[in-house]
Amino acid sequence: MGVTDFFDPDGIAVIGASKTPGKLGNDAMTNIRSYDGDVYPVNPGSTGSVYGYEFVDSVGETDADLALCCVPSPVVPEVLEECGEAGVGAAVIFAGGFGEVDEAGREREAEVAAIAEEYDVTVLGPNTAGYCIPHLDLYGSFVPEIRDVETGGVALVAQSGGIGVTGAFQLDREEYGVSAMFGLGNRANVDFADLVPVLDDDPHTDAIAVHVEGTDDVDDAIAAFRDAETPVVMLKAGSEELGDFVGSHTGAPIQRRETYEDALAGEGVVFVDTVTELVDAARAIASAPTPDGRNVGLVTAQAGPGILVADELRERGASFPALAEETDERVTELLQGITYTENPVDTGRPLPEFGEVIDAVARDDAVDAVVVYEIYERSLGYPVEELEALADDLDKPICFTVAGPRRFEEERLEMEAAGIPTFQAPERGASAVGALLELADE
Repeated sequence: MGVTDFFDPDGIAVIGASKTPGKLGNDAMTNIRSYDGDVYPVNPGSTGSVYGYEFVDSVGETDADLALCCVPSPVVPEVLEECGEAGVGAAVIFAGGFGEVDEAGREREAEVAAIAEEYDVTVLGPNTAGYCIPHLDLYGSFVPEIRDVETGGVALVAQSGGIGVTGAFQLDREEYGVSAMFGLGNRANVDFADLVPVLDDDPHTDAIAVHVEGTDDVDDAIAAFRDAETPVVMLKAGSEELGDFVGSHTGAPIQRRETYEDALAGEGVVFVDTVTELVDAARAIASAPTPDGRNVGLVTAQAGPGILVADELRERGASFPALAEETDERVTELLQGITYTENPVDTGRPLPEFGEVIDAVARDDAVDAVVVYEIYERSLGYPVEELEALADDLDKPICFTVAGPRRFEEERLEMEAAGIPTFQAPERGASAVGALLELADE
């Protein structure tokens, strides 16, 4: 077995399964019900069934090749050895209490690693929230409702399961979803260098978002990030001043962000500072074409937010080129001198001609990427038809920053379906476009 077998398990054992709602072993059973295969709840202290699956006394009575270990840390080595003897090839260990806590925990984690090596068991964790692969209906996690996360083009690989789950839910709330989410935890024998190449080869994955605190295999991890053909967006967390705190989380060694930035400069890896920037940049990269350069056309229906967007993009190295004479004449005619018609273009308020203004700016040969800000007005709506036409005709990113009441959601999703990434704050749209511009340099 190997990492790829997390994607295609032939039978799943849930060790420590429980009938009691709220217990980890019950939550894992709740999530795994979507799996189209044999599920074995393992608990010698339980009889009958849970969610229609009959309890068995030991993993040795199953034909599973993936185990979800819902047991406390002191018994994990024993359970993992039983898995190895039963021919289980991959396991997820949820429990904490290993290398992140104390010397006894480090010894226990070393024992887990030794058992995994002896029996050739691929281990995700320990100290992990697990993983999910929505397009395969695989939700190997104890996190309640993780099974509601749907399919998108972004894969999340997070050292912290909490970060991975947070990002997955944020993407899902905005109707985007994930191709996969893996929480690495303490990385007993599955690390970034193991998962990133597999996700790079995954046709469902268009961008890989990674959260890194630190890893003992830093050279291999950097090589995996560098070699990936799929764009990688990285959130590097954990400063030297927080060494003890970071170490108590996943037992991570302290590594400076500059270590990764210096090694990956010019290698197509985009660095971000927050979880929101991580998921926004990744979904923009997954959805939109890579721009040819850093020339941005900005069209805003309100100057204040437009200025915020322009400021942020300037800091990220964007240029706002003068529009071609033909473009300028068209924009001036549409706006009839009522507001600012150079680039950035400010229409003053949403207008019936707003879509035509966007069309004029986007089709200008000097513009490599387009960012739009507009507050929704029900009487006008968003210029969905014009944007769909532009997405079909032009091989350049067009990103739309939206604002307004809930009723804009239907039209926002129409834009997303057309390949127009949408963002619900000016700084989010600017940050996502900034990430796209970084790829233009590669």
